[in-house]
Amino acid sequence: MVAARVFRVTTSQSRLLLIDGHSMAYRAFFALPVDNFSTTTGQSTNAVYGFTSMLINVIRDEQPTHIAVAFDVSRESFRTEQYPEYKDGRTATPEEFKSQIPLIQQVLDGLGVPWIVAPGFEADDILATLAHQADGIETLICSGDRDALQLVTDTVTVLYPVKGVSELARMTPAAVETKYGVPPGRYRDLAALVGEKSDNLPGVPGVGPKTAAKWIVAHDGLDGIVAAADTIKGKAGENFRAHLSDVLRNHQLNRLLTDVELTKSVEDLHWKGWDATVVDELFDVLEFQVLGGRLNSQLPQWRLGAPPPPSGNDIQAGAEFTLIGEDQLAPWLVENTNSERFGIVVDGAFAAGSGTITGVGLASATQECWFDPAHLSATDDTAWRAWLADATVSKAIPDVKPFLWAAAAHGWQLGGLTSDIALAAYLLRPDLRSYALPALASRYLGVELGAAEAQTDQPVLAGFDDLDPDNHRRQAAAQGYAATATRTLADRLDTELRDQAGCELLSGMELPVAALLAAVEVTGIAADTDHLANLQTRFAALSAEAVTAAHAAVDQQFNLRSPKQLQEILFDQLDMPKTKRTKTGYTTDAEALAGLYAKTGHPVLEAILRHRDSERLKQTVDGLLASISDDGRIHTTFHQTVAATGRLSSSDPNLQNIPVRTDAGREIRRGFVVGEGFDTLMTCDYSQIEMRIMAHLSKDAGLIDAFTAGEDLHTTVASRVFGVEAASVDAEQRRRIKAMSYGLAYGLSAYGLSQQLGISASEASELMNEYFERFGGVRDYLHTVVAEARKVGYTETMFGRRRYLPDLSSDNRQRREMAERAALNAPIQGSAADIMKLAMLRVGNGLAATGARSRILLQVHDELVLEIAPGEAADVEKLVRVEMGQAAQLSVPLEVSVGFGRDWDTAAH
Repeated sequence: MVAARVFRVTTSQSRLLLIDGHSMAYRAFFALPVDNFSTTTGQSTNAVYGFTSMLINVIRDEQPTHIAVAFDVSRESFRTEQYPEYKDGRTATPEEFKSQIPLIQQVLDGLGVPWIVAPGFEADDILATLAHQADGIETLICSGDRDALQLVTDTVTVLYPVKGVSELARMTPAAVETKYGVPPGRYRDLAALVGEKSDNLPGVPGVGPKTAAKWIVAHDGLDGIVAAADTIKGKAGENFRAHLSDVLRNHQLNRLLTDVELTKSVEDLHWKGWDATVVDELFDVLEFQVLGGRLNSQLPQWRLGAPPPPSGNDIQAGAEFTLIGEDQLAPWLVENTNSERFGIVVDGAFAAGSGTITGVGLASATQECWFDPAHLSATDDTAWRAWLADATVSKAIPDVKPFLWAAAAHGWQLGGLTSDIALAAYLLRPDLRSYALPALASRYLGVELGAAEAQTDQPVLAGFDDLDPDNHRRQAAAQGYAATATRTLADRLDTELRDQAGCELLSGMELPVAALLAAVEVTGIAADTDHLANLQTRFAALSAEAVTAAHAAVDQQFNLRSPKQLQEILFDQLDMPKTKRTKTGYTTDAEALAGLYAKTGHPVLEAILRHRDSERLKQTVDGLLASISDDGRIHTTFHQTVAATGRLSSSDPNLQNIPVRTDAGREIRRGFVVGEGFDTLMTCDYSQIEMRIMAHLSKDAGLIDAFTAGEDLHTTVASRVFGVEAASVDAEQRRRIKAMSYGLAYGLSAYGLSQQLGISASEASELMNEYFERFGGVRDYLHTVVAEARKVGYTETMFGRRRYLPDLSSDNRQRREMAERAALNAPIQGSAADIMKLAMLRVGNGLAATGARSRILLQVHDELVLEIAPGEAADVEKLVRVEMGQAAQLSVPLEVSVGFGRDWDTAAH
């Protein structure tokens, strides 16, 4: 332990910032709503966010040289030993708050801010001791505990929160005296008289701050008041004499100690800056995108740990900028021919597989430029098209697909693409919250790229106003700067990818897939507008019928979309069993209502659930109709950087959430049809690809034999698990095994399996044990994959795609178990995603090589949808079966199913 000693510094620039960690975190917890601040794993983060935001602001505004944060260890201290009732009556600390204190301490570690605890003492005592050690050095104490006001002097100021933690009042000696009528040295006397309800220290009845201050001034402090106790008149005097022991006890307990032995002295509190690498990783886990940007923009000079930009690409140094005029682009391109790589950023409008480019920013190793492609001379336009198509010129683009949409519209060809910044960063860190260029520039380069004031996606560098008074030139220069950031990022990310052996995934898989997806998005898929409109009408009618039935079931009208009204009817009027408690009452989500319906069979519940199904289907059709472009086709957007496992997702509209197995879902799929000039749609998908990958990775002989023999997998497995002949396996046994087989590949627990199958947890556990007895290879693989991931910190697919899982070592059980499920799931689902991407590339390349007109329209889950040109069906089917079947070499065969039809549903069945 470090004994208390005085801190003496000769420089007048030293400034000590001390923070009461628990006090400020607790205020942040109640200032920000819990529901609005939580991670996808369910971890509450409102206190962490509010506290960190406050800390950034205070460091920015006060510029301390030394910092420390003090925390309480528990409510037990020397004060509770003297007065057991101390702080009794306080409500229990919310669990959502408790779990955030370790996270705040992790943030402080990343920020390089020391935090201190002292068992048996409170945070205020730690702060008082450190302030005493500072001995004349300017000290700021950030605390929401008024006891800290007794520490205020000419060199010690308390920053007291007056609005959450976003607004802090500066409590100087003058400010304390103005507010309380006594100087800081007498505040302890006033608090003893008035009491402190939160500490369970009752004061003198009828004596408030004004009366207490009046007595303190008149009698020169508490000692004088005690000496003159018999002379104080009236009811207040009687109460004082009756409660004198309480006052003296309060005065003893509220004294802050200045001689606590601490593990650190003030000399140890010098702030050297924040570790960019650690903070970026932690903010990704906490899903704090905005705070990372604020740190980089408000405290950039204190950023540590980020490696410098590659040699010759110093983003901070800038480059010569040229605003391209007539006939200036061609010579600029010639002059910069020797650049190793170019950065390209564009401005324009991009949506639904199409785009228009209104500005292009280019950056070589030493120069930047900007031009408007609509105002190029004929010479410049020719030079630009040739340069862009040149495969020998290396190029990096922040997000290539929108560029390719627009390139198709402009008639441009792109060659030489060596990096898509978003895809490269995604391969390195598939759990980042954003892969936009500004976010990545902030994370990797410590550079802030803001958004333009105009309604565009154009990146703009903050602080470019001094470049030129002309706003157009400022915006253009910002584009050039963003292009430099792009090429610098490409070099940085390439280096990290090489370290992780991920370069082949970028060049051999993700970049070609992006190009293919861009073409698919430009093409779109034809829609039967009349069919979808009829479905819209039908689903609307079903929804209205369900509303009528619900009203009739309870003989009153109510809003089926209102949780409040549903709670009143179900739990108050009908007295149904209570569901899970929430902050707004009892939950009325679909799962809860389905459970209630199973228990009660009440017709109102059936009507409500039917209404929700109809509304969901109608909304799906509404979205599809709204997405039909002028060409009569739907152009969805596929995303490569959303799912951490590598699977594609889609939006505007989302075609991956259309039900496959329900009649209504099949009706919706019939709205996707073959387009004019083509004969039919063709669907091709892998059969049980996740289970085949499970067999390959686990090397389980039983699974491999089942697939190799071409048997029905689930029937074969069920026969072994239940010890019966395959012919004797019934539908329920097969259903249970199918659910468990897929569940194991997705990290399903015994409890989860019990919920899925409607059996007890013990039955589910027994079923899993029986499964593992017969398929020991699967059991061993599942154990090994988690253990290995915990050791190295990540999982890998068959093709080397990594997913980092820092929560595998978390002290938080919920987060750790989520990470363990992800570790089980990622190699299997990720390998399936990789195989699907390779299959799509092989099919696309095969079609191009044979000169076929048939084309890929969609990739949904494990399925490709193609539009087949007249006379090509047989050849394309043969090509698809070969290329998909050979996309990966497994220890079991890849089985491909193929179907044809005028619409998507017919082709799939």
